[in-house]
Amino acid sequence: MKAAIHPKWFEEAKVTCACGNAFVLGATVPEIKVEVCYNCHPFYTGQMKYVDTAGRVDAFKTKLSRAQTKVVSKTAKRALKREKKIQKELERPDTLEQLRKQAKKAKK
Repeated sequence: MKAAIHPKWFEEAKVTCACGNAFVLGATVPEIKVEVCYNCHPFYTGQMKYVDTAGRVDAFKTKLSRAQTKVVSKTAKRALKREKKIQKELERPDTLEQLRKQAKKAKK
């Protein structure tokens, strides 16, 4: 079996709801923030109340905008890869003497 592949387990992870309710449970993160919990959810309380749908949409849009990354085309990726390869080739020593000098520096 591979060692150290599992995430760290927090026995007492604190869960905090938007309504102010807080409770402790086991999780892989030390702190969790939720919008609705068993204390304020309409299903468990029996009260008819609307959950803030506009807030959810706004939260989703902000999450989506943060998730978008800079899109690089395939040709640009290929050009970057080619440039890296060229730079790597230029860094290589031209003569055996330069290679020996590099080896001596690496030993020190």
